[in-house]
Amino acid sequence: MDFIPFNSRLTYHKDPFGAVKEGTEITLRIVMPRNYGCTGADVKIHKDGEMPYNIPMTWDGMQGKHEEWWKATFTAGSAGLYYYHFCIYNCYGESLITRFDNSIGFISSEGGDFFFTVYEKDFRTPDNIKGSVIYQIFPDRFCFSGEKKENPYPERIIRDDWGKPPMWNPDEAGRINSYDFFQGDFKGIESKLPYLASLGVGCIYLNPIFLACSNHRYDTADYEKIDPLLGTEKDFTHLCKKAKDAGIDIILDGVFSHTGSDSKYFNKEKHFGSKGAYNDKKSPYYGWYKFTEYPDKYDCWWGVDILPEIDEENDSYIAYISKVLKKWQKAGASGWRLDVADELPDKFLDALRQTVKAENENALILGEVWEDASIKISYGQRRRYLQGRQLDSVMNYPFANALVDFAVTGIAEGFNDKILEITENYPKCAVDCLMNHIGTHDTCRILNRLGTLDSYESDPINRYSGEMTKEERDRGKKLLKMVSAMQFTLPGVPCIYYGDEVGTEGGVDPFNRGCYPYGAEDEEMLEHYRMLGRIRKEHPVFIDGNFSSVSCVMGCVAYERRGRGERIITVANRNPCTISYYLPDSGFVSLTGQRVNGKELLLEVDSAAILYMRCD
Repeated sequence: MDFIPFNSRLTYHKDPFGAVKEGTEITLRIVMPRNYGCTGADVKIHKDGEMPYNIPMTWDGMQGKHEEWWKATFTAGSAGLYYYHFCIYNCYGESLITRFDNSIGFISSEGGDFFFTVYEKDFRTPDNIKGSVIYQIFPDRFCFSGEKKENPYPERIIRDDWGKPPMWNPDEAGRINSYDFFQGDFKGIESKLPYLASLGVGCIYLNPIFLACSNHRYDTADYEKIDPLLGTEKDFTHLCKKAKDAGIDIILDGVFSHTGSDSKYFNKEKHFGSKGAYNDKKSPYYGWYKFTEYPDKYDCWWGVDILPEIDEENDSYIAYISKVLKKWQKAGASGWRLDVADELPDKFLDALRQTVKAENENALILGEVWEDASIKISYGQRRRYLQGRQLDSVMNYPFANALVDFAVTGIAEGFNDKILEITENYPKCAVDCLMNHIGTHDTCRILNRLGTLDSYESDPINRYSGEMTKEERDRGKKLLKMVSAMQFTLPGVPCIYYGDEVGTEGGVDPFNRGCYPYGAEDEEMLEHYRMLGRIRKEHPVFIDGNFSSVSCVMGCVAYERRGRGERIITVANRNPCTISYYLPDSGFVSLTGQRVNGKELLLEVDSAAILYMRCD
């Protein structure tokens, strides 16, 4: 058939678009050819985990001479994920309209169900992050104030050669037994607040700051103490206050699915005076852990025995973490990024949100979820991260993957569909505060990924440190300018991983966690990022403007953001030649310096243009 009976991403088929609040009136329409002889239609719908039921559709008039519409209007029920397809009838019997790629429906029983998210009617997300820029800092490597401090672990290697390569010295089993520290600290970060403000940053995300043996600090030793190498609790509070004065919030990394074995809670290495769960079954922390054969066999995070897993449904643990959350929010933190959020059960996440929002309703809760968070299954059940009682939003890996894939392959087809999939499935208020990263402490530096076209080596023993040839670096810079222009104009909030804005190189862990290169910054890249920050700050459309696809074909992607009296179109050219791109309307001006003549945009190889127009 040469017609599409249903497309859930078009509002004349499904209104309103995407996820909806409880109690919202939803209208679904299908279009059928007149010669099909349709005598009736139903929507067969069910909430996830419940029995399906039928909603009758009524005839809704003609579309031209050869097509007719059928319509059903109903009210969204309680929060959850709802699945549906259509049953259509004629004199020959029943057929189905089911879902295929890009949420398009065809008359076939071989597709899947359409679905939409219903979220709680009082679900709100913090407004201050929307339209802003996030800056991620690995605390040991961003800036050292020069102030020497107490070292709580004698086995730590203290570096005085800022900017040299991180140490990588695993034993024969690939295990790291000692860590190097470059002594980055809170006072160093505070001294760079004016610099961050010049990038348009409105939120700093800090990797873990609590006492731990490692330099990454994901092996928490004490949730109530700051690592002394970073400074004191007073230093942290002062940093938060000064950042707030500069219009910048600070959110912390909450690592709550596991602790370190070398912690006051587990205390396997006996560095702490009080007895931990490993030493004493009468320890107040014993019930937090999952021992299978006491004391040496216990559940670990991904099998790493220095990271014993927590039973996050333990009431004592939940109560303790509630105290921890309150302590650091009172000290100045404006929210949390939750490490491996998909490994935290509903009971824990529900309690966490209640605590965080009771302390500050505008505190931000971001979760590390690598897949589509609306349909994620873990703990043997569908998760409800974005339905109103848990997360505000998530780290946006689907967008990151789409951006890198487009830059590396030059294949435009499907790019906008990947963006629409997330904007359709997530509540709008969650979309507007998505953490849109293109590189983090868990990934190779983005410059290396783009410069080497993602062919970097990741052998766990022979680590790839990330050296680039001049040709690779030049290619990486060009593609990074294009990708970052897209990153800064997609729905959500762009996140800069410290140093990416000045062309920092680095392969896989630990070389992606090198020092910020003071004195060796790439000024051309820095000015590019400052321009992007100014564009976001000057154009309110980026706060909550709607996203729509313009085109994605033949090595070129174009999409539009519209709202608050503005239209912004971003066009990216991954072709091997300069192209003339014809815009949908005349009157656009380029914010990034390209020439626009009426509707014609001249766009160079591997570059992106950001175009602006006022609208009603």
